[in-house]
Amino acid sequence: MIDVHSHILPNIDDGSRSVEETFSLIREAKKVGFEAIISTSHYIQGQYETAVSEREVWISAICDKLKERNIDINLYLGNEIYLSKNIIKLLEERKASTINNTSYVLFEMSLQTEPSNLYDVIYEMMQYKIVPILAHPERYAFVQQEPELIYDLIQKGVLMQANYGSIIGYYGKIPQMIVKKLLQNNMIHFLGSDVHRRNTIYPRIPKILEELKNLIGEKKLKELTTINPKLLLNNKRIDIAEPNRIELTLKEKIIVKWKKRN
Repeated sequence: MIDVHSHILPNIDDGSRSVEETFSLIREAKKVGFEAIISTSHYIQGQYETAVSEREVWISAICDKLKERNIDINLYLGNEIYLSKNIIKLLEERKASTINNTSYVLFEMSLQTEPSNLYDVIYEMMQYKIVPILAHPERYAFVQQEPELIYDLIQKGVLMQANYGSIIGYYGKIPQMIVKKLLQNNMIHFLGSDVHRRNTIYPRIPKILEELKNLIGEKKLKELTTINPKLLLNNKRIDIAEPNRIELTLKEKIIVKWKKRN
């Protein structure tokens, strides 16, 4: 398995707070079956702005230490870039990075409000041959209210990465409900831990994998955890299954509205 979303670099963002914690996270990942981790530190202008060159040094140094300690796991460089009209400029200036120097970019948005320039930014990325991957779509409030938005984004070429923790309700009942719908309707293409702290997500992976097998089957699970991530790292085309349109039932709409008010 390959973890496509993590915050393991020390003191770069709100993830790992020390080198010790970084190695603890990597050992946790290895223990539950990950063969590789993509480091996707936040890049948020004015908040987290560690340039590519510095993060490359960290990745190289950590990989050297892993070899010394006989820990057989590969690390790759990426970013989780906060949606911005400047994404292409940030990439060109090597402030932010694609995943493993490929054409794939992981991006995030405000969890509460749909950005007015979302489609403009996606269109620009496509013009520059960038393949956008939206991080944890199940966690956005506007997606929870109208999951049909994800169908529309996929039709425009955006790929989707769900968080492992969402499957077991780590972020709450609504993200759990939404991610299951997305998974069952071919709207998720990668799974990532989004790990920030030790003893949080990685130790729960075995339980999560069992739930996923029951939900989508072993073949689909391998596609999301291993096959698609390998294609991503090698900058290969990812052929996706046609998504199905989904709509919340009246009961589900009431649950979402009630949760938002409370």
